[in-house]
Amino acid sequence: MASMATTFSSALPAAKPFKGSFFDSSFHGVPVTSPALHFRAKPIPSAASVSMSAATPSYDLNNFKFDPIRESIVSREMTRRYMMDMITHADTDVVVVGAGSAGLSCAYELSKNPSVQVAIIEQSVSPGGGAWLGGQLFSSMVVRKPAHHFLDELGIEYDEQDNYVVIKHAALFTSTIMSKLLARPNVKLFNAVAAEDLIVKGGRVGGVVTNWALVSMNHDTQSCMDPNVMEAKVVVSSCGHDGPFGATGVKRLKSIGMIDSVPGMKALDMNTAEDAIVRLTREIVPGMIVTGMEVAEIDGAPRMGPTFGAMMISGQKAAHLALKALGLPNAIEGQNIGNIHPELILAAAESAEIADA
Repeated sequence: MASMATTFSSALPAAKPFKGSFFDSSFHGVPVTSPALHFRAKPIPSAASVSMSAATPSYDLNNFKFDPIRESIVSREMTRRYMMDMITHADTDVVVVGAGSAGLSCAYELSKNPSVQVAIIEQSVSPGGGAWLGGQLFSSMVVRKPAHHFLDELGIEYDEQDNYVVIKHAALFTSTIMSKLLARPNVKLFNAVAAEDLIVKGGRVGGVVTNWALVSMNHDTQSCMDPNVMEAKVVVSSCGHDGPFGATGVKRLKSIGMIDSVPGMKALDMNTAEDAIVRLTREIVPGMIVTGMEVAEIDGAPRMGPTFGAMMISGQKAAHLALKALGLPNAIEGQNIGNIHPELILAAAESAEIADA
């Protein structure tokens, strides 16, 4: 469910729900009902109202020709923009390690504040972690209420049941949040990039050590392929549960003696697990916040299996913990951020109680 394709590979061996009118979502879809299903979706125009101009390209498909371009221009455009991104985020506000459902939700929430620079590090070429599918490679994504309000904010259609909702394909969530997130000017996704290690100074995490993912995977086959670095005021580790590239943030903290143990997640208990993941999302050591399934690894919490609400709300909570660490308006301290940054809104629920930090 969370991203398992991000690794701090250097030197590593092979709840309570959010509640309250304060958290009311900024978007609520229009219900569309049928005898068997209950969907929320944005209104769809009738077929009669769709003009032919919307369905017909404005160019001639039988005689299409591209404008000419030099190959060197393509190379320069890609290189210049990527290098400028690297320069911009060499010293950034927040680095989110792992672009699974929790990491993407965290970055999305953070990016609502345009003054916060957010860099996302993802070892895989394709971000999203396990959130492209539901359980056992099935398509649908189940989200327990009240986390569905986060889907309302994103404008994602779902089938509404009594105490949960179902998105017809998990890829709808992942592609939607990614498209909204990456369109924001204060966000950069560095995919195919590995976080090989942490920067630690005076007992505080101060950034990450990076390298191309393919380089990280081939340190044993080549000699001396040194990394790069990215300093950050806050690092959010969302590396997922244990596996080839999972839970590597907290495992690195253990290997350098900053935490005592990583007991690993317990067996599946869906109801206990999701509340625990949100409740235990926190700044685990100075400068580093842990979110998503990596939380279960460090606390020995149960796994929740194929339900995704905790990943979204844990990511949101991690974002507000990061905002708190940056000294900015945030929901963790109960600040009325709506009066300062009205776009900074957590998922809605029924009372004013905030999950324990």
